[in-house]
Amino acid sequence: MIIAAVGVVFATWFNARGLEAIDKVGGEPAIKIGHVALEYSKRDIALREPVTDARERAILLGTGAADSQRNAVLTRHQRALLDHADITVVLIGNRTSLRIVDIEPRVLTREPVSDGALAFLSTAGEVDTIELAADLDAPAPRFTTVKDRDVSYFRKKQIDLKWDEPVTLSLSVTGKKWYYEFDFLVTVLAEGRIEKIEVKAPDKGPFRLTGFAGSYRSYYDGTANGDWQPISQDEACTRRKLEGC
Repeated sequence: MIIAAVGVVFATWFNARGLEAIDKVGGEPAIKIGHVALEYSKRDIALREPVTDARERAILLGTGAADSQRNAVLTRHQRALLDHADITVVLIGNRTSLRIVDIEPRVLTREPVSDGALAFLSTAGEVDTIELAADLDAPAPRFTTVKDRDVSYFRKKQIDLKWDEPVTLSLSVTGKKWYYEFDFLVTVLAEGRIEKIEVKAPDKGPFRLTGFAGSYRSYYDGTANGDWQPISQDEACTRRKLEGC
């Protein structure tokens, strides 16, 4: 009888409050991060320190190394995209209704640009259309539209989502003066409360971006099968005009 009575009370409570009540009980965040994508394979990158360990060099240069092994080496040497990064983030509503009121590019580390290694990995091709852009070199980085770089996007607009409704954000972030580690801080208004959700890189660490150095301690050219090949500074200078050329 007690169990039946509890069931009646729960049914009455659920019918009155709906999915919103269940979500409060679960304590889950107002939005879920459905997907984060950052393309490295078609962009030139820099490392903060040269790869000098014999085993790591074998993984980087040797044919047949697994992508996971190569990525682990590059992560240890703080691989960073050069000048700008195009990042795709999919956010999914986790309330009956909510509003994304701001997305802030949050600088976690600012240091001199990386000069350990320069790797040419880019290929010719079209660049995807970018919806929002932010400049980390600015005193207070914020997202704007490409057409209007003077006005914060979220000062004029917000994004409304419902339960399980996704939104895909194409975010372009630039940084030419320093080496940056950063993430995104999403501010959400749901049920009259403000929540803050962090968006990290696919490896759960920070995103990394660096400006060009005048010269590098080592240079590489990417091969068709994904391996790297050491090249001289003169060869690098024919690929890109560097200050040290």
